[in-house]
Amino acid sequence: MVYFSRAIVFTFASLLSSVLGQGDTLGLKNGYITINTANFEAQIVRDAQVLASLSPAGSTFDFLPYDLISARAGNGQYHWGDITFRYREGSSGAWTDGNSATARKTVTSLNAGTGTLAASNLAPTLPTTGPLNVTREWLDVDGDLGLRFTIENTGDSAVEIGSLGFPAEFNSIFTNRAAADTQRLCSLSDPYIGMHAGYIRANPVRGTGGALVVTPLGDTPLEAYRNLAEPSYAATGYGSQTFEGFYEWQVLSKAWAEKEWAGVTPWNTPSSRTLQPGEALQFGVRFSVAPGGVRDVDSAVRKTGTPVAFGVPGYIIPRGLPSQLFLQADSDVSSIASDPVGSLVAAKLSEASYSITPSSTFWGRAKLTVNYADRKVQTIHYYVTKAAAEALGDLGRFLTTEQWYDDTSDPFGRAPSVMTYDYEARSIVTQDPRVWIAGLSDEGGVGAYLAATAKQAIQPDAAEVTKLEAFVNQVLWPTIQTDDFAVKKSIFYYDPSGLPQYSYSSAIDWTSWTSWNEASAYAIDRAYDYVHVAAAYWSLYRVARAYPELVKTHDWEWYLNQAYRTVIRGMQNDVGYNRLGLMGETVFGEILADLTREALPSQASTLTSAMKSRATEWDGEEVPYGSEMAWDSTGQEGVYYWAKYFGLTDTATKTVNSVLGYMPTVPHWGWNGNARRYWDNIYGGKLKRIERQIHHYGSGLNALVLLSAFRSDPSDTYLLQAGYGGASGPLSNINADGFASASFHSWPDTLEWDGYSGDYGPGFLGLVLGSGTYVARHETLGLLAYGGLLLSAEGEGDGDGVTVRTTGPVSRRVFVGPLGLTVTADAGSVASFGYDEASGAVSLTLAQLPGAPKAAAAVLWVETNDAAVEYRVAAPPGVTSERLGWRVPLPADGDVVVELTRS
Repeated sequence: MVYFSRAIVFTFASLLSSVLGQGDTLGLKNGYITINTANFEAQIVRDAQVLASLSPAGSTFDFLPYDLISARAGNGQYHWGDITFRYREGSSGAWTDGNSATARKTVTSLNAGTGTLAASNLAPTLPTTGPLNVTREWLDVDGDLGLRFTIENTGDSAVEIGSLGFPAEFNSIFTNRAAADTQRLCSLSDPYIGMHAGYIRANPVRGTGGALVVTPLGDTPLEAYRNLAEPSYAATGYGSQTFEGFYEWQVLSKAWAEKEWAGVTPWNTPSSRTLQPGEALQFGVRFSVAPGGVRDVDSAVRKTGTPVAFGVPGYIIPRGLPSQLFLQADSDVSSIASDPVGSLVAAKLSEASYSITPSSTFWGRAKLTVNYADRKVQTIHYYVTKAAAEALGDLGRFLTTEQWYDDTSDPFGRAPSVMTYDYEARSIVTQDPRVWIAGLSDEGGVGAYLAATAKQAIQPDAAEVTKLEAFVNQVLWPTIQTDDFAVKKSIFYYDPSGLPQYSYSSAIDWTSWTSWNEASAYAIDRAYDYVHVAAAYWSLYRVARAYPELVKTHDWEWYLNQAYRTVIRGMQNDVGYNRLGLMGETVFGEILADLTREALPSQASTLTSAMKSRATEWDGEEVPYGSEMAWDSTGQEGVYYWAKYFGLTDTATKTVNSVLGYMPTVPHWGWNGNARRYWDNIYGGKLKRIERQIHHYGSGLNALVLLSAFRSDPSDTYLLQAGYGGASGPLSNINADGFASASFHSWPDTLEWDGYSGDYGPGFLGLVLGSGTYVARHETLGLLAYGGLLLSAEGEGDGDGVTVRTTGPVSRRVFVGPLGLTVTADAGSVASFGYDEASGAVSLTLAQLPGAPKAAAAVLWVETNDAAVEYRVAAPPGVTSERLGWRVPLPADGDVVVELTRS
């Protein structure tokens, strides 16, 4: 996240290099053909016969940018109904390209048969020579809209088709739109790259209303998802912060894998098809409405005969521990295989459910291939991490060793600190033209130290805390912050004349606006920066409170006061953006809660007033998710937190829906719970380009909204599925050495983690604040555990109770959905818990956190969804009231069982 001014600079720069004008090769002047079905109202352009408008029947919402069709009528601009392919005669040699959008000509209309709404031969708009004859049909498929291509080999020799793609266009163009218009008109799409079970889902940005699913029609696997290059025009700004760009459904991808994607491990095995002389193949897709919106997507997909998978706790799973997989299909499963071989073991539990257990030694990307008896193939994509505690331990060590900067001769005062790291170069980033990356501020510069401090709040380490205290005392408080608690935008800057003794790299272009001078770097006007600093102080407050022997220079009161005063300073009039929702500001709520618990009413009142004035303002806005950017997915977290806190139900509900509009759930670790981000690598990554980012910090932060909403309404398990996927995202960023990348590159020519640690920290903060063990009762699948293992369920153990062992990265927070109960501990670990739904009794087994320092006691806080329901501690003896909770002594070894009773 960076400044709105930065977004403008980038967008305008891209537009200036674009073609300023364009022609109409679609033939818009000749009008359209209406091709309505029972479920859709649709139009195709008469001359080109590509799809121009697609609305659910009876709705005015258009999933396509029909309002901008005149700005998307030129050569090289893609639409549904276009086709791209590569072929060669024989089985070797160079590939020949075919592309219906490159040089458009009016296609040849054909007579429509039964069920066909329109048909055409594409020969006029494809290369004039070659053996392939391509026809296209728009079909009525049981009330849905179908798109089918027939490809025939008219030559005398065999033809290998090495690439076949269907460009996918949606109205995801935010350029030159007001926020309200974006919410009203635009939609966002995401793929499930799952072969014959693959699909594309699209839903309105606002998150409400019917959703759209695009599924295979016949033998049309979604093998790959390729980004499309288009010319950029001022009216739309293709490939910019306001218009990510489009992708295509690739049925075949071998030709791309051999050349442009060489050396990359693709999501699915690249394939080709061979056509003998006179042979023809058909491929297509089907458009269907999910009338119930995002929560109805799986049902809509299933109604088309497409297999559906549902994984618990998702698709980012720790090695050595079982997860669950539920399959629904028209045909029986004939086999399940893992890739790499042995990485995942599938064991059938019942007719439709499986236990999926990663190898205890495997780490990284893994894939299950499910073969069905009807010859359909489904791939389900997992990311296997180390056990949560081990991964966090690796992260902490890497941050405080490899990323520890201790050059005390540094003229910028950055030592000692945890700094941005370049994993590819195996070195700390001490210089970057985007000065904040090397300047310990902005998201791109705080990511490392924020992750290092936040990690201590859930898994403290004595040596790490000692280093972080040195960072606070020597860098954070005296240098990053001013003595009145203001936060600088960067403490690294470009000033060769002012610092003649410092050797700025001659290999770097320092002429960009991003290379701030000292005055610009030392500005204190960006509210986002205050969140990170406050979160660092709060994390160390939590350490000092629960493990006082670990801190040497300041006590808990100092850290909490620093956090509080940083928040309040960030709300002053000389700080910009503080009337917007700020990413990570859920921590403001934690600070407020701790001020209240510590009986500091004056500070709590001041902070409450500051937050309420913002929430009241948001409650009066149609679109309260303001940002530095023209459109963003960062403001929602703060807006939701305070709207819920102050009982502003309409705004809270609207915000949850907004998050659901850009945070999907699909059977793929990369997209499941992945909040939409596509420009941040320009400002915080090593590989700088506009592309759909996988598990950038938006995943962990937006998960806070959905998990909080689920805790308020445990019947809505869709919120948990998407939210827990997002909360798990930051674990996948941590590699086997402990380095955490800013995000994963989704374009098929890369498919790897970015080299920079960049802005990883805010997403990890989301994990710290939102993750835990969640128990939910699914409408059809029964009792499920996320971040834990169900050891016994109703009817399976003594007393017919439920027992759960915690396995997630945050073992101090548990939520029991059937009871509407949240229990949080400030120290140690909730190793396991059990409950009886009928009586409401809860049993918690507390222990020391494995591998961490010993805590003398843990304070438990209990929250219920029903204000009329209260819990008290019935056992063990010796429990006392403290900080609005219960203080439970912890044994140095072994565990203690806490019994809670409901009244």
